[in-house]
Amino acid sequence: MIKISFQGERGAYSEAAAKLFFNEEIETIAHGTFAEVLENTSSNKTEYAILPVENSLEGSVGESYDLLYSTTLNATGEIYHKIEHCLIGIGNLENVDTVYSHPQALGQCRKFIEKQKMKAIPAYDTAGSVKIVKELNKQNCASIASKTASSLYNMPIIAENIANNLNNYTRFLILSKKESPETGNDKTSIILSIKHEPGSLYRIIENFHKNNVNLTKIESRPTKANTWEYNFYVDFEGHKNNSKIIEMLKKIKQESIFMKILGSYPSVKLS
Repeated sequence: MIKISFQGERGAYSEAAAKLFFNEEIETIAHGTFAEVLENTSSNKTEYAILPVENSLEGSVGESYDLLYSTTLNATGEIYHKIEHCLIGIGNLENVDTVYSHPQALGQCRKFIEKQKMKAIPAYDTAGSVKIVKELNKQNCASIASKTASSLYNMPIIAENIANNLNNYTRFLILSKKESPETGNDKTSIILSIKHEPGSLYRIIENFHKNNVNLTKIESRPTKANTWEYNFYVDFEGHKNNSKIIEMLKKIKQESIFMKILGSYPSVKLS
């Protein structure tokens, strides 16, 4: 049976996304941090790791992107999982004045929280917040998580569909020591840093235009090493083993101080 590492408690969105991606009988292994998720796959305790990288409402998950910089694992797949947040607890809506959840979930439900005048308390995980509220056993405390988490912890749902926008998706990357073969419908993720001189970013992007390659995402993150220096995280259509992509990446590397290919994998559309 395939083993997959995920961050959070049972019932976390990461676990649900893993089950949806593999669409078969799998064993999911829960971890407290994203770093532990990657480490367990790196040390062969699991075959795959799943990591949330961006949300359609709250944007990128910074910690995940920072870990991708240093991991030796390959990105071998992606999946978009619809997020449907519920308010979960033992009290009624009018009783609740304190809500626990992961910071991303709190942000995704900010309008609801503000309207109800609730105090938001960050937790390490959405499903874990249900566990916290169950242990507190107070009518004024609730959590934000999935219906699955509500069922797993046998905790009532107070309100459903509480996100700022119901069109709420999180993109997850699947990571492994393996590599995905070219399918003809692929996406490649790379990380690069560029020279501090006029036109350096333009010369990188120009390569995509010249080769007629669709750039699907570009985002900067602080390097952590030097103040006001950034790494760029780039996604584009095509497979790293394709001859055209190989030549393009050679030219991009020449224009970069640093370049790392995270991996190529089948591109997935929102369902």
